[in-house]
Amino acid sequence: MPLLTFAFCTYNRADRLERLVGAMRAQDCPVPFEILAVNNNSTDDTAEVLRGLAQRPGAPLRWVTEPVQGIVAARNRVIAEALDSDILACLDDDELPQPGLIAAAADAILREGAQCAGGRVEVDFTAVGRPAWLGDDLLGFLAAVDHGPRAFWIRDESTPIWTANVAYDMRLFRDDPSLRFDKRYDRVGKGIDGGEDVKMFGALLQRGVRIRYRPDMAVWHGVEAWRLKRRCFLRLHYRSGMRRGRLELPDYPRVVLGIPPFMTAQFARHCLTTAGFALRGRPGLLRQAMNAAFAMGAMVGYRQR
Repeated sequence: MPLLTFAFCTYNRADRLERLVGAMRAQDCPVPFEILAVNNNSTDDTAEVLRGLAQRPGAPLRWVTEPVQGIVAARNRVIAEALDSDILACLDDDELPQPGLIAAAADAILREGAQCAGGRVEVDFTAVGRPAWLGDDLLGFLAAVDHGPRAFWIRDESTPIWTANVAYDMRLFRDDPSLRFDKRYDRVGKGIDGGEDVKMFGALLQRGVRIRYRPDMAVWHGVEAWRLKRRCFLRLHYRSGMRRGRLELPDYPRVVLGIPPFMTAQFARHCLTTAGFALRGRPGLLRQAMNAAFAMGAMVGYRQR
């Protein structure tokens, strides 16, 4: 009988764990499953809470502490701990799985032949309220995913799935030890760096992995108040631009003060456009300012190479 590992990484969110593990244990699944928690050096009472939850009835909870700080080390520890499982289903510690999630994941992999499957991530504003300025076009930057009500095969980057709600056939990782989360795209603690799940999704596409979107795989994503600030969106894009400039762009033969002139021109155009949006009171000002922040970050990152 196939074994499914239902896993999450956690850092300093002890107050969320009882509700999270309870929702995970409430899942119906056609195959036996365990719950795996990777505690990434939390400084609150996460270890004590997990120790207590492991003693409760229901699906067994196994937990380990990953001593290397950072989301990449924690996610790769999840893979290492689940290598003997047939299926690995993952979410984050600020998610709540909705009924039917791992049943749908198991169906996608065992019946439909998917090697990876993911589904909807709905942002839950219950605890903090949704700011009036936060349009639907920005929800993707809070990890929201909704590609519609029908299942389909994912062919390209236009319909991504993230580690907030994803499942893998573990033969992927057993057969290819190089397929792991990329340390260069790390996030430590509650920072806003990262991008490791974007790179993993890209790596799966490059390998021709069969990826299935299943809308019946669903989680609610709880957002903390500090993420609902305009400056957080700007900083996120600045940091993303830095990673692109430092890690992904080719070497350009012509530079001025260490920066290719075309990048400087792009940044200037974005700044002028942003100023125009502000002066005219046009909608989309924040989104345009995010573009400018990304362009600035790319220049800084390129110069740091």
